[in-house]
Amino acid sequence: MGEDGVVPITKTRRPAYALPALNSLQQLRAGRLGRRLPQLYGGLFLYGFSMAMMIKADLGLDPWDVLHQGLTRYLPVSFGTVTIIVGAVVLLLWIPLRQWPGLGTVSNVFVIGLSADFGLWLLPAPDSLGVRIGVMVAAVVLNGLAGAAYIGSHFGPCPRDGLMTRLVARTGGSLRLIRTGIEVTVLVTGYLLGGTVGVGTVLYAVAIGPLVQFFLPMVAVRLPATAEMSE
Repeated sequence: MGEDGVVPITKTRRPAYALPALNSLQQLRAGRLGRRLPQLYGGLFLYGFSMAMMIKADLGLDPWDVLHQGLTRYLPVSFGTVTIIVGAVVLLLWIPLRQWPGLGTVSNVFVIGLSADFGLWLLPAPDSLGVRIGVMVAAVVLNGLAGAAYIGSHFGPCPRDGLMTRLVARTGGSLRLIRTGIEVTVLVTGYLLGGTVGVGTVLYAVAIGPLVQFFLPMVAVRLPATAEMSE
């Protein structure tokens, strides 16, 4: 209580949503599949579609898509097919690291590539800089929402994130250094292959983490089994 007899009001920060650590079998047994499965595949579809939006904006892509786009210049396949191929290769790297994929991990490889190709077929190319900027910003925001929806469905990490976290666990290295090393390597390789790097690349790098953190508490599915375990 203050000197004037008024009890001061202190603002408390809402704790961040803690993701439960579930193995592949626990992910399927955790319940609420009627909510989680549509959210999983809806999030994956939106993720790939937002990637197509960034490509159409032509103002720069996230590091992995810079690589995917660069590879399309040398492989006679679509952007989405390249995304599927790279995701499958990354998933194979899980084997020596003894990491087991979840349903979401495997689905990630295929659904994102297919939805990206669908978006590239459906969406027209913007014809002015103002529209391109708007499409780019919308794509990054939708990508953050899609990532949060996918993560919040609790069906396992995407192949690339799983590789990163497992490397940290096996090597004892810094998460920041390992992630930065992977992202920089992928970005430089993609750029040298002809992928698009620009202001969209910077925006994505700066905004995607905060966006996922913002949306995750809103869309994450609360699991009754893990809730009971945490009590």
